[in-house]
Amino acid sequence: MRRLVIAGNWKMYKNNKEAVETLTQLKDLTKDVKNVDIVIGAPFTCLSDAVKTVEGSNIKIAAENVYPKIEGAYTGEISPKMLKDIGVTYVILGHSERREYFKESDEFINQKVKAVLEIGMKPILCIGEKLEEREGGKTLEVLAKQIKGGLIDLSKEAAEKVIIAYEPVWAIGTGKTATPEMAEETHKAIRNVLTEMFGKDVADKVTIQYGGSMKPENAKDLLSQEDIDGGLVGGASLKADSFFEIIKAGN
Repeated sequence: MRRLVIAGNWKMYKNNKEAVETLTQLKDLTKDVKNVDIVIGAPFTCLSDAVKTVEGSNIKIAAENVYPKIEGAYTGEISPKMLKDIGVTYVILGHSERREYFKESDEFINQKVKAVLEIGMKPILCIGEKLEEREGGKTLEVLAKQIKGGLIDLSKEAAEKVIIAYEPVWAIGTGKTATPEMAEETHKAIRNVLTEMFGKDVADKVTIQYGGSMKPENAKDLLSQEDIDGGLVGGASLKADSFFEIIKAGN
């Protein structure tokens, strides 16, 4: 049975002091949570202190990006080896903001997925369609392309370790949310693509999160769907109490 994974994505928010304060609160709130894996994606500058703050708890720390080389002359970049060395265990990849603002291609994201897996961390691969793509009936076409491009040349064993985060771009930061039924239909279609690529046994083991403005108010209905295995949470993860409400809904 797949465990729920609730991950927060802080994006470009919080300095070290703010990160430590929020994680200290969250650590106390979640000390009795047993049935949900909890992850916080923090900015690079907070990662080392974040890992130290959550030591001994059931919270894991994710980076929000990585460069797909172990080391080298890549000024300003951060390698998988550097992240693992400080205790980071997850990496968020292919977020819609990375795809749009930094023009990251499926090929480049695939390199990152492989680099993260090779060093023993878990990638959270984000996929999602824009509003015009959904309204044009291209949702499944867009998602299939991103999944296949992001996971190309992975073994079945490697594919099982990838978390997929479905983030309808039209629902991020807009207040719009797919209905639970819409989200479930899309998650089921994503699992069908994984079945096509890696077989049903693998597809049934892959965690697929929903990442389109999950909030305390809609978390329970979304997380009760058969193929929704958690959430990638943006704004609601910035405060410990609101993020905990989502975790409680999953727990």
